[in-house]
Amino acid sequence: MRQKGLATMALGQELAAFRAEFARAAPEGRVALYEAKIEELRISFARNRAIGVGDEAPGFDLPGISGSRVVLDELLRQGPVVLTFYRGGWCPYCNLQLRAYQAALPEIVALGARLVAVSPQLPDNSLDTVEKNALTFDVLSDIGNAVARSYGLVYALPAELREALRSNDKALSRINGNEGWELPVPATYVIGKGGRVLLASLHVDYRTRLEPEAMLEALRPMRF
Repeated sequence: MRQKGLATMALGQELAAFRAEFARAAPEGRVALYEAKIEELRISFARNRAIGVGDEAPGFDLPGISGSRVVLDELLRQGPVVLTFYRGGWCPYCNLQLRAYQAALPEIVALGARLVAVSPQLPDNSLDTVEKNALTFDVLSDIGNAVARSYGLVYALPAELREALRSNDKALSRINGNEGWELPVPATYVIGKGGRVLLASLHVDYRTRLEPEAMLEALRPMRF
């Protein structure tokens, strides 16, 4: 029998451990820079414009890693959807989250739901993410952040963060295939069959993510 909260503890601990290791090994000034920019985004991000609980989830038609299209309306005819927006496979916090969600996938499926992950990276880079993390759920490419924008999640990276990513060989222009230097705020939604958002979790601080147990709790009342 699965112990309630076990997945939650595991993800939270992994995120905290990586954050602590990064703080120990990061170049001088990098931690302070990231902290400052997270705080700036916390102040400037228009959270009230983002899709929230009770809203109708904007639809999408996006390519998966095989090139086949995945359409939200078609998924919702089969059952609820867990939709998570992540920054990209270059982000270690995202990889930890995706692996934790993969571990929870059997329970998500058992509750009649479909798990879908969306990022702005090119399909070939999404394929790398799938292979690196051994993912078996839908991983889609939202090139140009059109869908993330419809959910009110998109922001532009300031010049200092662009330079930091370039120095780490993580230039978004190469990864995402455009010069926008935009990302979605990490967010996870549980969407009911009628298209209504039943759970909305946005993380302006990208180092925190929705725990698997929270999405499972939202799905359990819908089990059919």
